[in-house]
Amino acid sequence: MNTYFSSDFKLGILGGGQLGKMLLTETQKFDIYTCVLDTSKDAPCAYICNEFYVGSLLDFDTVYQFGKKVDTLTIEIENVNVDALEKLEKEGVIVYPSAKTIRTIQNKAKQKLFYIDHNIPTAEFSRFAYADEIETALKHETLDFPFVWKSAQFGYDGTGVKIIKSFADLETLPNVECIVEKLIPFKNELAVIIARNIDGAVKTYPVVEMEFHPEANQVEYVICPARIPKKIAENAEHIALKVSQAFQHVGLLAVEMFLTKEDEIIVNEAAPRAHNSGHYSIEASYTNQFEQHIRAILNLPLGNTSNKVNGVMVNLVGEEGYIGNVVYENIETILKMDGVTPHIYGKKTTKPYRKMGHVTIVHQDLNTARKIAEKVKSTIKVIGKKS
Repeated sequence: MNTYFSSDFKLGILGGGQLGKMLLTETQKFDIYTCVLDTSKDAPCAYICNEFYVGSLLDFDTVYQFGKKVDTLTIEIENVNVDALEKLEKEGVIVYPSAKTIRTIQNKAKQKLFYIDHNIPTAEFSRFAYADEIETALKHETLDFPFVWKSAQFGYDGTGVKIIKSFADLETLPNVECIVEKLIPFKNELAVIIARNIDGAVKTYPVVEMEFHPEANQVEYVICPARIPKKIAENAEHIALKVSQAFQHVGLLAVEMFLTKEDEIIVNEAAPRAHNSGHYSIEASYTNQFEQHIRAILNLPLGNTSNKVNGVMVNLVGEEGYIGNVVYENIETILKMDGVTPHIYGKKTTKPYRKMGHVTIVHQDLNTARKIAEKVKSTIKVIGKKS
């Protein structure tokens, strides 16, 4: 008999950003008591959880002491102190995803080696302790331009990833542990979200297609289902399930993939949490990704992952040239459009390319939804005062 609902059970969330905020919508639906830890007193979760704590997610004592207050602990960001999570696990706090899963995923070099060890297709890569070792490799011709540079740790939303085409590009890189990947000419970026509960029951969300902003290296549109042949979708799903099986994670696992020019699927990276590529599910799915994560980590039956309707998501990011108190220009105009739902994350100040919200467009016809999404994108503007 579970005692999660309207009870003394406490769920802890490390990270109080927009993913945490959307998780809290589901915990409120189920009347689950929540405690959140974040570095900022103004985090989106600050005013809507039951208990809110301010502190560093990377500090051992802060994470450990927070974890002792709760029964089950989860994350909405991977950059957390894993040593503290391991100690909490040993002392009986339930931690999902596990410290082991987070440790592998939070370092891109470890994550890539994990794929190699488990025969999961991924781009060729080299590992460097410092960025200045890359220059040596180029001079010795063991590496060629162009390539993709990725910081091994602490990259997110397009930061910590750069395409390097010349020696001049190298000068902009921080001198940190990194990986360098072969630049893959791909047709499409795809993602599959997989839910797995403690008993090992697994559900897969439909394959989505991601369209990226060329400068910001951020997702602009997520389209569900992906406009790809059935055979390719089945292959993407099969590979994502292989990744899920290898990690034996509990909760959600978002697997980002490239579809190459030869129609091969290779894994880019994975995230053990709710993910930008699953936001469409709030309006379009029978069970949205945030409710599913709660179900999985509490070992409840997993919900139906099918779409009720086709969905397209548009990210709302701060316009270039604006900084300061946020204004959502023309939001009334998009609210007049059928099937359009904005989600505002609660960040009071904007800056260029900062994720401030998203908009979901649902329609029986996917191409129509994509056209409306384009209209939404060109209509609503996230601005502040001119910088």
